[in-house]
Amino acid sequence: MITGKTKLIAHLGHPTESFRAPMIFNPYFEKHGIDAVVVPMGCASDAYPDFLKLLFRLSNILGALVTMPHKVTTVGLLDEVGTTAQVAGSCNAVRLDPEGRLVGEMFDGEGFVRGALRKGRILAGAKALVVGSGGVGSAIAASLAKAEVAELAVYDSHGPMMEGLAERLRRHYPSLSVSTGSKDPAGFDMVVNATPLGMKEGDPLPVDVERIDPSTFVGEVVMKQEITPLLAAARARGCTFQVGTDMLFEQVPAYLEFFGLRSATPDELRAVARIAY
Repeated sequence: MITGKTKLIAHLGHPTESFRAPMIFNPYFEKHGIDAVVVPMGCASDAYPDFLKLLFRLSNILGALVTMPHKVTTVGLLDEVGTTAQVAGSCNAVRLDPEGRLVGEMFDGEGFVRGALRKGRILAGAKALVVGSGGVGSAIAASLAKAEVAELAVYDSHGPMMEGLAERLRRHYPSLSVSTGSKDPAGFDMVVNATPLGMKEGDPLPVDVERIDPSTFVGEVVMKQEITPLLAAARARGCTFQVGTDMLFEQVPAYLEFFGLRSATPDELRAVARIAY
């Protein structure tokens, strides 16, 4: 039930037809009596900068979730940008601080990292390879750096994107060893597919799985199917792994904490979510 006291969380993007966050957040809010609601708001790119500012003039606004195509644009519209969002070069959550300033952060990578930690992986001091330096790959790389991995290799077929991510990582984490240009997974404690490979039948594998050590943790971002060809091949080698939807359900608690709301476990969220993959 929405009342005059209900706090509004806008879900900003365009188009909105594929938005799933309302079907996770709102059932959770309803179950726990949290007087808040996530509302999809379709806003085209040309209107977005003005709309974001006006949105936060509302007296009942709690925050905003930001998705495509606005994640990169949002960074330049804020008064304060968190380190992870600066490294990722994009932002997917915004709120007002007590002084009325717009503050933003990126949580895609936080979801991935929380999932890995929940599965017992030790990230501090580890060696990680992230294949794909686009939005989600940059976010995961940023969060792995925050989690204090010792070595981070990033790879993307688009060189400028890859080198730009590496430069931001080195600037914000000068003690981190960053390398680029190779997607050979041999010798890494963690290998992450942050590319779309696996979305379509017949896609090549993002890395040579035969080069992955059985002790390596393999992470996936593709959500079209739970066990992608990469994860099936990694499982056959004896690797532990993380499916794409784990990142989604692990990042929602981070959003809740960012907005000052009651947090949740991924299991709680999966139990009430009205979506299926």
